[in-house]
Amino acid sequence: MSVHEQTAPNGWHVFHATGRPPAAPPPLPAPPPWRRFRGTPAQPPPPDDPEAALRRLGPGEAAQQLGADEIDVINAALVLRRPLLITGPPGVGKSTLAYLIARELGLGRVLEWNIVSRTALRDGLYVHDAMGRAQAIAAWQAGVRHTAAPGQGDGAAAPEPAEAGSGGSAVNTATSPSTRQLPPVLGEFITLGPLGTALLPYDRPRVLLVDELDKSDIDLPNDLLHVLENGSYDVPELVRDAADEAYVHTSDPGGRALVRGGRVECAEFPVVVITSNGEREFPAAFRRRCLPLEMRTPSRDQLLAMVERHLGTRSPEAEDMVDLFVQRVQAGGTHSLDQLLNAVRMTTAGGFQADGDGRKLVEMLLRDLAKGR
Repeated sequence: MSVHEQTAPNGWHVFHATGRPPAAPPPLPAPPPWRRFRGTPAQPPPPDDPEAALRRLGPGEAAQQLGADEIDVINAALVLRRPLLITGPPGVGKSTLAYLIARELGLGRVLEWNIVSRTALRDGLYVHDAMGRAQAIAAWQAGVRHTAAPGQGDGAAAPEPAEAGSGGSAVNTATSPSTRQLPPVLGEFITLGPLGTALLPYDRPRVLLVDELDKSDIDLPNDLLHVLENGSYDVPELVRDAADEAYVHTSDPGGRALVRGGRVECAEFPVVVITSNGEREFPAAFRRRCLPLEMRTPSRDQLLAMVERHLGTRSPEAEDMVDLFVQRVQAGGTHSLDQLLNAVRMTTAGGFQADGDGRKLVEMLLRDLAKGR
């Protein structure tokens, strides 16, 4: 960062809420000393998912929904390598912010961790398919018996599989070289979850969306504290394995990652976007580790720009729907932005009459979500 950029107003900003894909990924500020991590081995750059960003953000530059204060908080989270805790009414665009950051900073595919009441920390870190591994070992042993040398026969005991990870070299020495089979390796049955994948040692941070954390079990926010503070975790099954390293699956489609010693530690702390609808309070220790950001319903002009970006229209019918939507929000109802987009899409469809027989359908599309029906 140049001296001019440092002294210019907002010169420390790297995120400007435009949602415009960069020609080249912009450099990020160096983390503070207490948020530096040394995870290895370095992972290849993550895949991109432009279609997901297009569905969330629409084509072109994003409509400005964030004010100067909100943009300051987001940039502070990027500088300090701290999670963002975003609160606001349902459907206001909280989760969309993760896609806005990822596209503007060129950080690749967003990793989504959708929280429900049964979600536990391990669900976000990794899954071990123990049953699948047991079945694979049984199939391997059956194959060994089938291809055993004539002197061993079907009644001979099959050799035990070596407790080796991806690097394991144990083979069935009783078979000929042409029929030799390797035992199933442990790494093939471990898949890193969204949180676990985000903490892999990438050169640039991944974007992790933890959606609706307030719906979780009461213990999950506290369980997250250690991981968010240390940027690392262990996979006990791999720690106990005889092999020093293993290739495991990740949350990216077709993704694989090398894990050494059963421990995963990031090289760059991920951009963590945690959303909450405000259904309950979080522990003080958890809130201390996050930067709070409250999102409000966009203004009329912002809503019109959003409709135009997604649907390519700013017709009188679209303006009427925006005005109706704003009236209902101001009256104290609970409404989401996708309700507005659905209503505008219907009213601008050829032949649809919002003031005639279609009025009942418009009422259904813009119903108050707080009423439960």
